[in-house]
Amino acid sequence: MARALTLGAGVADAIRAHGRETYPHECCGALLGADGVVSATVPLPNTTEEGPRRRFLVRPGDYQQAEQAATAAGRALLGFYHSHPDHPAQPSQYDLDHAWPSFSYVIVSVMDGQPGDLRSWTLKEDRSAFDEESLTVQSSIVNLQSSM
Repeated sequence: MARALTLGAGVADAIRAHGRETYPHECCGALLGADGVVSATVPLPNTTEEGPRRRFLVRPGDYQQAEQAATAAGRALLGFYHSHPDHPAQPSQYDLDHAWPSFSYVIVSVMDGQPGDLRSWTLKEDRSAFDEESLTVQSSIVNLQSSM
């Protein structure tokens, strides 16, 4: 059965904004929520020494901070997000080499500084590749009253 992930209202906007802010470097952050619904993000510093334009690294202390934030909010750590500057929103070999089972990995493509395609992935049990998971993005509902 294919997994599914839902980004609650404002979550996709927060991920895209983070990608825009850090362009041309990769951004990264944690996804917090419950039962396959992401209700909050925690932006994390990209601490890679391999060049943040094509890599990201989450330090163990930042991972622990994300878990603590989830626990404090009564949520779970569902996965991570990061951006791919000037590349498609699909995992790289580096992403595959560093992924952990059971997490969702949301990737946003940021082309010429403009965030676009947003896709989510999960690591296969045998760690050989990723499976794309169904991604639903909830939008904020705005009620406008017109003057008559």
